[in-house]
Amino acid sequence: MARIESFFRGKRVLITGGLGFIGSNLATALVEAGSEVMLVDSLVPEYGGNPANIEHIASRVRVNISDVRDEFSFRTLIKGQDILFNLAGQTSHLDSMHEPFTDLEINCRSQLSILEMCRLHNPAVNVVFASTRQVYGRPQYLPVDERHPTAPVDVNGIHKLAGEQYHLLYGEVYGLRVAVLRLTNTYGPRMRVKDDRQTFLGSWLKAVLSGETVLVYGDGRQRRDFTYVDDAVRAFMLAAFRDEAVGQVLNLGGERPVELGELAELLVRLNGEGDRRLVPFPGDRKAIDIGDYVADDAAIRARLGWIPQVPIEEGLVRTLDYYREHGDAYWVRG
Repeated sequence: MARIESFFRGKRVLITGGLGFIGSNLATALVEAGSEVMLVDSLVPEYGGNPANIEHIASRVRVNISDVRDEFSFRTLIKGQDILFNLAGQTSHLDSMHEPFTDLEINCRSQLSILEMCRLHNPAVNVVFASTRQVYGRPQYLPVDERHPTAPVDVNGIHKLAGEQYHLLYGEVYGLRVAVLRLTNTYGPRMRVKDDRQTFLGSWLKAVLSGETVLVYGDGRQRRDFTYVDDAVRAFMLAAFRDEAVGQVLNLGGERPVELGELAELLVRLNGEGDRRLVPFPGDRKAIDIGDYVADDAAIRARLGWIPQVPIEEGLVRTLDYYREHGDAYWVRG
């Protein structure tokens, strides 16, 4: 990690979605490494941006409150940057089905606009794009590697896949240095927990800490993998640092897959109190549920030397501790 921190020292870094969950944790690591960090966020209430996420580094970063849909402001922001971590996006799968044109604007048109501004005003910038395992749809085999067919089951997945393709195209045609990371269920401090727009685990954390019942849809036997946010941050930094990431699409995985019923029981046990209950899938959620998903992350391990280091038990304890102390900033003000 020392070599990576040396690489980032003095680098000018722009993070879209910078006041969000992963963006703010990434900003923390970059500030500690000595980077000059600019955060761009729209702070749209339905998305993940929260000023509380950067209170501890507010004096050490620059913040621009603007929407990535505004190509004119981004034209100025991208100039002179060495690295762009492109994390801005609409993440709710259900919202994408209810408001598909908003998702189209943010996850497609805005991505194309960002890349155009890079091409025209900073073609030397190094770009790392945050994608999602949702592009695969319902797995045809497990674990899912990068050769698995892409067949999204919702509008969000289709648009994120298009965003990936825009990035790869601009890399191939215009020579932009781009890398794409397909994230699985990322969790940890600073995630959105007031609802399940970012991930169902967020609403579970709020429920267990608020004395509410954790609701598990279906039979609880769906298997998923989870990446603790510090591990995800390390993957983003490696993707910017290592030439082997350029032009690549790489899965992130977790330390081990876990059944969702088991995860709910673990969360309750680690919290020391609470309850969980199996409930039928709501129809709109069942229609876009992907069932089991486990990532094959062998490619990123081989190319970048990335290995998830935080076990699910340890990650949940850290996350519970964080929200016990800071919860009111996330489910009251967040």
